[in-house]
Amino acid sequence: MIVVAGEALVDLVPTTGGALLPQLGGGPYNVAIAAGRLDAPTAFLSRVSTDTFGDALVARLKDAQVDVSLVQRGPEPTTLAVVGLAADGSARYGFYVEGTADRLVADPGPLPAATQAVSFGTLSMVLEPGASVYESLLRRESANGRLTALDPNIRPVLIPDADAYRARFRSWLPDVGLLKVSIEDAQWLAGDADVMTEIRRWQEIGPAAVVITRGGDGLAVLSGDGQLVEAPPVRVDVVDTIGAGDTVQGALLAWLHRHGTLSKDAVGTLTDQDWRAALTFAGAAAAITVSRAGAEPPRSAELTHQQW
Repeated sequence: MIVVAGEALVDLVPTTGGALLPQLGGGPYNVAIAAGRLDAPTAFLSRVSTDTFGDALVARLKDAQVDVSLVQRGPEPTTLAVVGLAADGSARYGFYVEGTADRLVADPGPLPAATQAVSFGTLSMVLEPGASVYESLLRRESANGRLTALDPNIRPVLIPDADAYRARFRSWLPDVGLLKVSIEDAQWLAGDADVMTEIRRWQEIGPAAVVITRGGDGLAVLSGDGQLVEAPPVRVDVVDTIGAGDTVQGALLAWLHRHGTLSKDAVGTLTDQDWRAALTFAGAAAAITVSRAGAEPPRSAELTHQQW
């Protein structure tokens, strides 16, 4: 089973008429929806409000066949993200996060025995006190031998001290088995350093592989033997990019599950051919997501047998 840990929130997305339409989302939440819709056994770990938005978030998880037994509920409000869309469909965000439910997640204790992998990322690794809870869980599950996956999914507006966050990010790497990062986030994290040189340094610290999303240039991975393996993009008409990277993360985890490689050791020994297949699958899933409004990852029936 894949446990996805982190925030669930509501995106307020502009419509063509200028109104803001609420859509269910959050980086980790989207990852869980993507993996669940692709038939990977998935559970979601978070604290979710008991308000109307929270009820809708939980109902959508269930519809995606995601186990919600690790979801904590509380009376605090749901986090809101106000989304602005650029002309190319890329998204920028503003957040309402004070006193919201997902920040108050409690340590769940031992995870279910069937857990093989735990995925982390986005706001939940920034906003305290929840960030420290998730950080402890990351380190504990790594020590327990489970594959830990991280997508930092940087939101600079919520990071008051960039250098402190960069140092904290590097401190996580010894306990990360699979790192997924967009090229924009990698550049932000690298600061003044050459980005590919820095990515190689990150891998030396811990991750068995580093997957890089590059927008219209497709996906790449720095594999276990240090080779850069690339997969070309899938050409589609882009409606918006909301949830694209989260779909890649969820699809990669689903692919690893299906192929019996959901462990750090297995990820480190994937061949170039394996990685091209995994990246092609994840890219195909993300292409479907960006071809429609909001974070709507595909279900397995929308992908062909050959793509698996």
